[in-house]
Amino acid sequence: MLFCPTCANLLVISSETGYNKWACNSCPYEFPISKQMTSRSRMKRKEVDDVLGGEETWRDADSTAITCDKCNHPRAYFYQLQIRSADEPMTTCMCFISTEFATLGADSWLRGISL
Repeated sequence: MLFCPTCANLLVISSETGYNKWACNSCPYEFPISKQMTSRSRMKRKEVDDVLGGEETWRDADSTAITCDKCNHPRAYFYQLQIRSADEPMTTCMCFISTEFATLGADSWLRGISL
């Protein structure tokens, strides 16, 4: 992408006069294309944020008495997030600390459990 040096609008390729040129749609600026033009630039990637809060989220999480099916640990830690639209149920994140086994699911996972 090239921009007009006079008005800073995006230049488009035009061939109205029989030859290819960069032309501005807002002002009379034109730049003839005499050779093949290419350019490449690597974009710097952003660091990924831990949107679920990371380790500190589990430090303040609520707990309930439920047995893990995989490790038989008697206590589960959980917290809830509203990550979908408001008319959908909250998402419940559960973690059994003994095996660091974590699950993510909807409210139906805790159905029948008194919290």
